[in-house]
Amino acid sequence: MKKALLLISLMTLGLISYGQSSVSLLVDGANSQYTISRHIYGHFSEHLGRCIYDGYWVSESMPVPKKDRIRLDVVEALKKIKIPNLRWPGGCFADEYHWRDGIGPRNQRPTMINTNWGNVTEDNSFGTHEFLELCDLIGAEPFIVGNVGSGTVEELSKWVEYVNYDGISPMTNMRKQNGKEKPWGVTFWGIGNENWGCGGNMTPEYYSTQYRQYSSFAKNYPGTPLSKVACGPNSGDYKWTDVLMQSVATGRGGVWGIDFHYYTRPPRGNMGQGAPQGARPAGQQGQQNAPVQSQGSATNFTEQTYFATMRNAFRMEEYIIKHDSVMTKYDPQKRVALVVGEWGIWTDPEPGTNPRFLFQQNSLRDALIAGTHLNIFNNHCDRVKMAQLAQTINVLQAVILTEGTKMILTPTYHVFDLYKVHHDAKMIPVKFVSPDYILDDQRLPALNVSASQDSSGTVHITLVNIDPNKSITLSTTLNQIKWSTVTGEILTSAKITDINTFDKPETVKIAGFNGARKNGDLLNVVLPSKSVVLLTIK
Repeated sequence: MKKALLLISLMTLGLISYGQSSVSLLVDGANSQYTISRHIYGHFSEHLGRCIYDGYWVSESMPVPKKDRIRLDVVEALKKIKIPNLRWPGGCFADEYHWRDGIGPRNQRPTMINTNWGNVTEDNSFGTHEFLELCDLIGAEPFIVGNVGSGTVEELSKWVEYVNYDGISPMTNMRKQNGKEKPWGVTFWGIGNENWGCGGNMTPEYYSTQYRQYSSFAKNYPGTPLSKVACGPNSGDYKWTDVLMQSVATGRGGVWGIDFHYYTRPPRGNMGQGAPQGARPAGQQGQQNAPVQSQGSATNFTEQTYFATMRNAFRMEEYIIKHDSVMTKYDPQKRVALVVGEWGIWTDPEPGTNPRFLFQQNSLRDALIAGTHLNIFNNHCDRVKMAQLAQTINVLQAVILTEGTKMILTPTYHVFDLYKVHHDAKMIPVKFVSPDYILDDQRLPALNVSASQDSSGTVHITLVNIDPNKSITLSTTLNQIKWSTVTGEILTSAKITDINTFDKPETVKIAGFNGARKNGDLLNVVLPSKSVVLLTIK
């Protein structure tokens, strides 16, 4: 009787599945060729809503640990997941930002209007010095995006000089007067952002010419060769990729990577029909103060909406494969990186918040989307060498939410915590046929997987089961991998809509996982429904 009651209780909570599928998985250690760059695990922080101000950069009077006005509990949380790079100042904001407004004594810095995100007044108290101090505290490499849309070639050129030059020059003198004796040596520079939309509504032909001009004057100073990132395509705009690669990947422009953006959105129609296909919601490209169109709730959604949203998430792999194919025409050696500079789920802002601040909650669904994306990036690491989740704090698919002195870690944060084992590890190919997640006679692959081997020889496998109802059993062959033990961790919860709140901050959190067993030479795994699992194999 007690066992029956326990079974009913677990079914009610959703912690056991209503069915099961079986999979044969091959983790092929014999064919490991590529390294998963740690830069795939980067983050994006724009001057938007409460990401910078009231996120990283707080009032002097706020009673939290701070260095200057940088909030240190946020810093420590980001250090724990070892974020490798941070992209700033935008986003759409980048192409209206003039860097000299954000240096020097703060009480003398001019204000500006953030026309992209709510027409709020920007006091420029957080600028170049503050951003680079933040990166230093976190241990992340800065990725600065320059202003091509409303700036000048000289402006970007002088910014690079100010940040990177250690010789005698007006920019060096200005930097020293502002308190920084030695240059920072910033390697990653974006030459504009979304110049097909909010960054100037340019054609690919026009932008390609602009890139070559701006890039020519972004100089390599001694000890700091630049990795220049061109504005890449919006979602499935393969013409943009073709024109840009033909122009800049043939030695004219010195491009390190092209910056591709795609957001996952819940459907506005039935089962995803008519779902938008851009990095910005329809009607907002170049019109950033237009009313925000409904994208669907972050917390109140049906399984039908969940299914359609996951289908939209899977488009990321289709886009990567097709853009890679275009790039390979001009760059068969894959020297130019595909940088997924903005990705994540974009839902409606939380009720009662400023709609232009894009503050949204973060559910178990979003963690499954994050794990799925990171598995895709890992498996395409021959071309995808950098990515940034949008955005780090209080905006879109944030890993951290704050409310006054309170701070919580979202389900997506915990995925990045699990997946940090893949940083700079050797990617191991995986082969399997996924069972179907079926809803209303429509099908999606229920399982996605990636694997790697670190410098100590330890193998890590990350598995995502998107099916909210069925577990998956895996019989796993580890080809040419010597091993004797397996341990695991899991991220799941009772419902796909579960979230962490300031009152209940640990509803969705990492727990130990004991569903993996060694059976002779095979690794047997029972992967619960709606879960992200990390296996560590030694």
